[in-house]
Amino acid sequence: MKVILVGCTHAGTAAVKNMLTMYDDVQVTIYERNDNISFLSCGIALYVGGVVKDKNGLFYSNPEELKDMGANVCMQHEVLSIDAKNKTMRVKDLISGREFSDSYDKLIMTTGSWPIIPPIPGKDCSQVLLCKNFNQANVIIQKAKKAKNIAVIGAGYIGIELVEAFANTGKHVTLIDSMPRILNKYLDKEVTDVLQEAIVEHGVQLALDQTVEQFEVQDDQLLSVKTNKGTYKADLAILCVGFKPNTHLLANQVAMMPNGAIEIDQYMHTSDENIFAAGDSTTVYYNPTHQARYIPLATNAVRQGTLIAYNLKENRLSYRGTQGTSGLFLFNHTIGSTGLTYQEALNENYDAAVCWFTDFYRPEFMPTNQKVTIGLVFDKQTHRILGAQLLSQYDLSQAINTLSVVIQNEMTLEDLAFQDFFFQPHFDRPWNYLNLAALKAMEQVKTLK
Repeated sequence: MKVILVGCTHAGTAAVKNMLTMYDDVQVTIYERNDNISFLSCGIALYVGGVVKDKNGLFYSNPEELKDMGANVCMQHEVLSIDAKNKTMRVKDLISGREFSDSYDKLIMTTGSWPIIPPIPGKDCSQVLLCKNFNQANVIIQKAKKAKNIAVIGAGYIGIELVEAFANTGKHVTLIDSMPRILNKYLDKEVTDVLQEAIVEHGVQLALDQTVEQFEVQDDQLLSVKTNKGTYKADLAILCVGFKPNTHLLANQVAMMPNGAIEIDQYMHTSDENIFAAGDSTTVYYNPTHQARYIPLATNAVRQGTLIAYNLKENRLSYRGTQGTSGLFLFNHTIGSTGLTYQEALNENYDAAVCWFTDFYRPEFMPTNQKVTIGLVFDKQTHRILGAQLLSQYDLSQAINTLSVVIQNEMTLEDLAFQDFFFQPHFDRPWNYLNLAALKAMEQVKTLK
């Protein structure tokens, strides 16, 4: 079987390594337009901030490893077009300029995503940068050395992490976002209020509920960022307003969502039986709503890529879906989220409520302690847990993974309240904080009826 894989970051690397391990009769060719594979873009802020000293640590594989495993690895090769009906494609070697055709038995599309670039006047200035791949990270680091005032446009995870990195290296940072709260998609106001206070305490200027209208440029030098509410001095700006699936090669050839994300089934097939897809270029099955969604996360990508290998020849292992579980460490705060926020639950027409619980995570007789805040979003009628958020200045991040499992398995408040967790004073109380949060929500349910 001849398999061609287009794009080789998280999903692509996972698919290739597992295919070559599982099968002896599969010939794999990789076409990757960049000069590297498997870059952990989630580490860009740590790289920019100097936490990661060795840039090689941001890669967990390389072309040589995949070649040694048996893949035909074609780096800096761009696929120009795909003819799904005839199972052929045109490819360009970006080094030599040579163009050629290739064919496949099975095609794997793991082309990922690309930053959304709003049509803002001045966006083509050399001091207005994107933040997605390794080469872009290197440009940010180089240009940030001379920048004193940096504007970050977009208050999602990448934007927030860059803000912290720049603030910790002595830059004056302005964070601009069109929404009234940071991390609006992932967290409710009870958590973002705390984080916004921490951000301001570290000298960052918040410019929320504002839309960028222009980058003011002179002689290709950025002077300021103009919004609908003010003008902010900046000699470097980073655009982090979101991502879109990179799927133009299959336009009108497979089923897609309106935003271009490729629709896949539980075995990673597209609507074309000879084409698989995974990662940021595809939809995911979102368990809280039982619907397809676009949630570009590395965790989703590696699972989906691995499933392609399992299902390459026959349907062997189905996708379990996702809760969109994510975490963040920001100015000494550990944050986690999974499933629906309260506002999202209302938007999805759930009869939802949210319960907030705050207490020390372990017995107060311990010499040190920290509080943990947990928000549980639940259906008032069925008591099914729909989402959860966690905030603490102690590393309780793994608790959000537990809550992800709770949501995936459609557990109720009662299930979580009386779930068996171990007790040891170093780590928790006889009633674990997750138990206590659910017990409080059960009490709240009584008052809601």
